[in-house]
Amino acid sequence: PGVMIRPYLNGFTIAFNVSQPSTWQPYVDSMNQFLAAYDDKVQEEKNIECVSGQYFIQGGNESEEKKACQFKRSLLQNCSGIEDPTFGYSKGQPCILLKMNRIIGYRPGAGVPVSVDCKVQKGNESDLRSVDFYPGNGTFDLMYYPYYGKITHVNYTSPLVAMHFTDVKKNYLVHIQCSLNGKGIINDVNSDRFLGRIIFTLSIGK
Repeated sequence: PGVMIRPYLNGFTIAFNVSQPSTWQPYVDSMNQFLAAYDDKVQEEKNIECVSGQYFIQGGNESEEKKACQFKRSLLQNCSGIEDPTFGYSKGQPCILLKMNRIIGYRPGAGVPVSVDCKVQKGNESDLRSVDFYPGNGTFDLMYYPYYGKITHVNYTSPLVAMHFTDVKKNYLVHIQCSLNGKGIINDVNSDRFLGRIIFTLSIGK
């Protein structure tokens, strides 16, 4: 699967100055807009609680409506926007969400959850000193798979992994690559920068 990030406003550069709210507010607005569908109440009304750690295989007729598992924004903890409505941008510690592209019938990781890691793509490794991942240890729980397609899997909500860049070199262009890791995941094809990984730039001014 390919991956995509949010916020995604103007290409793959997230640039702002902490002291100028007008430079980071658009990212915050974009995050809120994207996460509206993940509000805990919305998820509780539409979707069911599933058993973590195993695929949610649904039998029955192919044209039957399938149930979808809850993915609540509160799972994203410090990156949920609930306690910190600026998603860390006001502190120069931005949250970025990672979403895997939907593939009908796909069971990623062959029984082991796919995880995410991030590193400096080019430059000095010390430019990126720490990243926190939510939920838990930055994995896509198996219960969100397989996906049955938009016709029958109507309320399906893609699981997310939030990456909280808590210590990035300031006043500098930091090129970051975040990759999916798991059995059957391809993340090293140079001609495709979205297959199993994503490359973006952080530029955080004071």
